[in-house]
Amino acid sequence: MKHKSNSTTSSGNVFKDLEVTSPEEALAKAELTAKIAEAISSRRLTQSAAAKILGVDQPKVSALLRGRLSGFSTERLIRFLTALGRDVDIVIRSKKRTGGPGHLHVCSA
Repeated sequence: MKHKSNSTTSSGNVFKDLEVTSPEEALAKAELTAKIAEAISSRRLTQSAAAKILGVDQPKVSALLRGRLSGFSTERLIRFLTALGRDVDIVIRSKKRTGGPGHLHVCSA
């Protein structure tokens, strides 16, 4: 018996595949949040201790670490990273391909 495959090739951005508004920004926010979680974990901070450093309450840290990002701007996530002792570099360069919008990408060294 043959099974028909219903799979689709990923674009590389789950948010784009799910047709989320502003998928590149959503992916960047998710990646920044992952780096925040790494920083909290590497410093062995409790959510309460992290909240004090970030200047928010513990439930906001919990929401953040659970991926509930609607109340967090990209700018705010970057501020959280710097508060946790991480350097953040923003690089702007000319687009290699012509036409269309630029690309937003988060990477770590």
